This record gives sequence, C-alpha cells and structure tokens, in this order.
Amino acid sequence: MKCLVVYDIPDDKVRTKIADFCKDYGLLRIQYSAFLGDLNRNLQEEFMLKVKRKMGKKAGNVRLYPICDRDLRQVLEIDIRACEVPESKS
Repeated sequence: MKCLVVYDIPDDKVRTKIADFCKDYGLLRIQYSAFLGDLNRNLQEEFMLKVKRKMGKKAGNVRLYPICDRDLRQVLEIDIRACEVPESKS
C-alpha cells in the first residue's frame, strides 16, 4: 500500500536522520519533509516504532498516511521549477 510520510522536526540532525531512514525503507522524497512509497501494514508499524526510537526525546511530529491507489490517482499537483535567467549578451 502506498504511504505518505510527513514530518516537522526542528532539530537538523534528527531531521536528517529521519530523512535518511525514509530512504532506507525505499520511500521517495516528494517534498523537503514528505516521502511517498510502498509499505505494507507490518512495515508501517515497524517503521513508526523505529522512527520513535530514532527521535528519542527530541521534539518533532511524524505522520504516516496510508493512501489507496484510487485516491493516489486523484492527486492534483502544481510543480513550478525555478529557472535560471540567461545572462544578457552585451
């Protein structure tokens, strides 16, 4: 099942640790603090338990949202990339 993992972690070191951990589970970064990927129910629970351990007593919020394929197909997105302005030739 597809899962969306989002987090708000103020400590840079812990935030980096959680981002790397998401990648270890095969999740793909879709925003700075958001990852998407396939995790079955057992892996979801295991993932969240390990995240809690990795965070320790540091402040933060991590949420895992299971998303069905039907809902995922209905996602709307705006993705505007910054572009470089070409240098003017004088």
